[in-house]
Amino acid sequence: MHTLQYRVDGPDDAPALVLGAALGTTWHMWDRQIPELTRQWRVIRFDLPGHGGSPAHAASSVAELADRLVATLDALGVERFGYAGCDLGGAIGTQLALTRPYRVTSLALVSSSPRYGTADAWRQRGVVIRTNGLDPIARTAPEHWFTPGFAGAQTAIVEWAVQMVRTTDPGCYIAACEALAAYDVRSSLGRVGTPTLVVAGSEDQVTPTTDARALVAGIPDAGLALIPGTSHLAPVEQPAAVTELLIRHFSTAWDDKPGPGTPAIGAAAPKPQIAPPMPTHAPAAIESGLAQPAQVRGATYEQGVKLRREVLGDAHVDRVEAATDDFTADFHDFITRYAWGETWTRPGLDRRTRSIITLTALVARGHREELVLHTRAALRNGLTPAEIKEVLLHTAVYCGVPAANTAFAVAQKVIQEETSPEV
Repeated sequence: MHTLQYRVDGPDDAPALVLGAALGTTWHMWDRQIPELTRQWRVIRFDLPGHGGSPAHAASSVAELADRLVATLDALGVERFGYAGCDLGGAIGTQLALTRPYRVTSLALVSSSPRYGTADAWRQRGVVIRTNGLDPIARTAPEHWFTPGFAGAQTAIVEWAVQMVRTTDPGCYIAACEALAAYDVRSSLGRVGTPTLVVAGSEDQVTPTTDARALVAGIPDAGLALIPGTSHLAPVEQPAAVTELLIRHFSTAWDDKPGPGTPAIGAAAPKPQIAPPMPTHAPAAIESGLAQPAQVRGATYEQGVKLRREVLGDAHVDRVEAATDDFTADFHDFITRYAWGETWTRPGLDRRTRSIITLTALVARGHREELVLHTRAALRNGLTPAEIKEVLLHTAVYCGVPAANTAFAVAQKVIQEETSPEV
């Protein structure tokens, strides 16, 4: 397993405190907390894959990032540790508290959420980066991370923020977007038993205070600290306030007693008994009392729902489900099971290739509305606008110029909409 690039500061014999950075940043976002924190703790900071100078080994999920962090800490001989994370770093901390509670002594979640935005928004951001690179995201980062007053007064920090994003590996950034698209622990927060502090900036628009309150409402006995006049990157914008909150929390809520049956470092961790989560989006047929027999609506159907949402987007599937009634329910059940649950999930072809085949078939048959849908899906599945253009040029030879002409007009409009850097 790939480990993460890390830096250690503070006394070797002090308790370990791990700091996780936000998406698009490096461990330097915690620089101004280090002088005070290292008075009591051995502080371990890590970079996300492809961030800073870390190797560009993309991770596909928050769980994988958490596994890599644990492997890194195992290599350092760190068994028990406090953890503070911001943004994606907060998601990693929550994942650790859920899956390895015997390792985490205390938890602080800064500018964090049980679910970050929507899956559609994260996947569209991936499309934008694949088409335009990271520069548009980098140029707009300061307005999302800092309040206008801070950004106007701290031009050097603003430029530092832009350069951090620009120097991130695009593939690793896109993989992190996919990880956040799939991340949703709202139904699991009640199982977090680690002493937890939630810290939020009052002006944060990325993870607004409603997200912080959702964490506090879900995690038993969690505390909430709001920092006035602060946006998303609170440790940078209000370093003294964040440092004071972390010192107070980790000094008073440090549970250093391993639970019964805690495995020794390096030993295989017991698998937690986790109840299967309820699906986030219940199929419309179930909601209306039209559930099919268990042998029909089984794993294949659920797999089809999941993949259909990933490829076509939650917004589209939600619209379809909302419009489903007695007349159309069986048809949509059929599509979900056979097209998405059985055909699209077969291992013989990857999603990019299946999108190429689908686009070609839709051009040949003249299905304009479906072409809109699957041009958008092709971008989500990793095809670039240049590759879609080549597919459509190829169809001009084998499907006819008129069909390709219509397809180009459809695809051009979709690509312009989906690859706009204003995300």
